[in-house]
Amino acid sequence: MHKRHSGILLHITSLPSKYGIGDLGSFAYAFVDFAAASGQKFWQILPINPTDGINSNSPYSCSSAFAGNPLLISPEMMVIEGFLHPSEAHVPTEQVEGKVDYASVSSCKEKIFNAAYRRFQKRTDREDFDRFVRAQKYWLEDFALFSVIKSAHGGRGWNEWPKPLKNRQAQALSEFARKHSSELERIKFLQYLFSRQWFKLKDYANSKKVDIVGDIPIYVNYDSVDVWCYPSFFKIDNEGELKFISGCPPDYFSRTGQRWGNPVYNWANLKKVKYSWWVERIAHDLEMFDYLRIDHFRGFAGFWQIPAHEKLAVFGRWVKGPGAAFFNVLARRFKHLPIIAEDLGEITPDVIALMKKFDFPGMRVLLFAFNGDARDNPHVPANYPFHCVAYSGTHDNNTIQGWYRQEAKPHEKANVARVLQKKFTARNLHWTMIEVLMQSRAETVVVPMADYLGLKQEGRMNTPATKVHNWQWRLKASALTTRLSRKIAHVTKKTGRLNP
Repeated sequence: MHKRHSGILLHITSLPSKYGIGDLGSFAYAFVDFAAASGQKFWQILPINPTDGINSNSPYSCSSAFAGNPLLISPEMMVIEGFLHPSEAHVPTEQVEGKVDYASVSSCKEKIFNAAYRRFQKRTDREDFDRFVRAQKYWLEDFALFSVIKSAHGGRGWNEWPKPLKNRQAQALSEFARKHSSELERIKFLQYLFSRQWFKLKDYANSKKVDIVGDIPIYVNYDSVDVWCYPSFFKIDNEGELKFISGCPPDYFSRTGQRWGNPVYNWANLKKVKYSWWVERIAHDLEMFDYLRIDHFRGFAGFWQIPAHEKLAVFGRWVKGPGAAFFNVLARRFKHLPIIAEDLGEITPDVIALMKKFDFPGMRVLLFAFNGDARDNPHVPANYPFHCVAYSGTHDNNTIQGWYRQEAKPHEKANVARVLQKKFTARNLHWTMIEVLMQSRAETVVVPMADYLGLKQEGRMNTPATKVHNWQWRLKASALTTRLSRKIAHVTKKTGRLNP
């Protein structure tokens, strides 16, 4: 980065769309135009891998670290590209304005995908599809198998499948693939559509001088194709049962810590194969995105490991991670590692040393600035280093207005004026905070779209340690106004961050 820039945080699902969920269609292009007109260099999104209702459709709980989420495929673009007839592009009847109804969206899009695949089966021009399948061989075949086997067994996790399939016996997999060739190709076809639409959008964003910041969850789901294919890379026993799970100790979001439940990595076994799975993952994501935010970066230095039988995260302990050895392998493979390290929470000297060694910027969050002594709080703008990415809040925070009106404690409210060193009113607090953030030394500033809109609690994306009402917020189509774009561009130019 190394120049003063700024960007907007908005997940794909939060875009407007007549299909009940944001997707890779026309509103995504409109948002790129909005960001470019506003002088923004970055569009930051959340993970775009497949989600499911069991995990509340959290983008941080995915069944594959490589596959794209089919719900993000745009039927509108499928019609334009000839994969769908306009009469087949049904719009969901049950929609809630401003929110994603995942059940309704999933049901509707499955019908659309079935129609598109039936149409695709009749096509003879499949060269581009075949090239995609060959290029993505590392993960695509296994993902298709995982998806179809799971569906054939009522959605049960891989650890509950018949042993020959659970244990990936070659003959059993071959026989299953022979019997379900059409279903397997359908899964690959959807990934092909996702890839086509994604790279067209990314190329468009880049042509407007907008870079896309992707997000990589450090962990994967236990019930994922990654754990099924590579059990030795995780701390599970010979029967496939979890021995230890991920989480974090007590922090800002939870007094008892957070029990995430993902399997933790067996870094010793990964080291034996030169971290091959992780290298492939990074290579894949460096093609997908211009920059990579790695969630829970501190897990590479040390991670909170909880015995699987424990119900509370407080009973875990810190375990040493792979550290510099892992990133040395990446540095030898890739000329450039455009990584943003999510270094929130309990950060120890080894994490700081690791980031410094590889020149990875960390994060600062303005909403964390109003608790404790402002003189040594790293989230106070006056204390920011240049090489960092500063946010008003993240997907896990309330909005500025929601925080101030519903969460902030009396002493935090009392600290606002002291930290900001500006007069403000409750009504315009979000703009005051954004301006202070933009004026800071931070190399890069990212503001969630909900904060630019001054939304209250209704604009919140996620509440950690809860499982309902998350990941649903959507932007109204009328929100992307020229007036707002000009206002964002004004504060961006005024603070020396305008993207030419």
